[in-house]
Amino acid sequence: MGATNIGMMDSAYFVGRHEILAWINSTLQLQLSKVEEAASGAVQCQLMDAVHPGMVPMHKVNFDAKSEYEMIQNYKVLQDVFNKLKINKHIEVNKLVKGRPLDNLEFMQWMKRYCDSVSGGMMNNYNALERRVSCKGVKEVNKKATSVQTSSKISSAGIRVNTSHLSRKSDTYSANAPPKSSKLVTTEELHAYDEQITEMKLLVDSLEKERDYYYTKLRDIEMLCQNPEIRHLPIVKDIRTILYSTYLSNSEMEEAQLVISENEEQLLPLSPILENSAEQTKQEPQKRKIISSPDSDFLFASTTQRQRLSHDISQV
Repeated sequence: MGATNIGMMDSAYFVGRHEILAWINSTLQLQLSKVEEAASGAVQCQLMDAVHPGMVPMHKVNFDAKSEYEMIQNYKVLQDVFNKLKINKHIEVNKLVKGRPLDNLEFMQWMKRYCDSVSGGMMNNYNALERRVSCKGVKEVNKKATSVQTSSKISSAGIRVNTSHLSRKSDTYSANAPPKSSKLVTTEELHAYDEQITEMKLLVDSLEKERDYYYTKLRDIEMLCQNPEIRHLPIVKDIRTILYSTYLSNSEMEEAQLVISENEEQLLPLSPILENSAEQTKQEPQKRKIISSPDSDFLFASTTQRQRLSHDISQV
């Protein structure tokens, strides 16, 4: 399938969570309010059952999975389905079962892209309630779905019948009602706060992912700089200076960048002849230093004094 190997910059990963939730609720007749409510893996199993009827053993799916162990069992069922269909998609179970919004959103975005590529975006004939009958812990899920559907139908009918009566009653009540001194928080405001919290969680998750990405890159550079074959190079020393310093002034940064630019063309390894000549040139000044050291001067002075004493004794 073409959707199994989509990249992170694909348009599928730019679908908003509201659209994802509306797609899940309409397809499976559920009432999810958050994407992380699908962290148990049961929703993903039923989505695969919707596009591939009969491929998912629905009696093994647990919609009431609370612990990570129960959730992992659902993802095992999902992975078996992927293997049967030869879908090359890695499921990051350890991240999904934690209920992090961003990880679950990305996986559901991939699920939507895959299901749309298989079914063409048309799954209207799928009876989700009937297919969930054999699942574990499905009674509460179906009760919520049916109760919400019936209540929505009754409320819509009641609104149509009593519109005129309520309008009259509200007019008389507004004329006689005293002014309100305090205003309680409405459900709409609570929903707005909940959306803000979810967006902040998504932002934090994305920042943590970006932090981990750059940390691994810096760690790779650090391990490379510790290689004994290249750690003596000036450019590697400058890179390590930048890595380990807590603060660099502008002059130090400019100096490091200058050294790096000067050594860009000198990264090729030296031949054995050049290395031997370089070692010889290094040894010559060391010998000179040894000759001109204070210890050598002291030895030279002591020998000259002995020679003078021996000469004086011979004359006597």
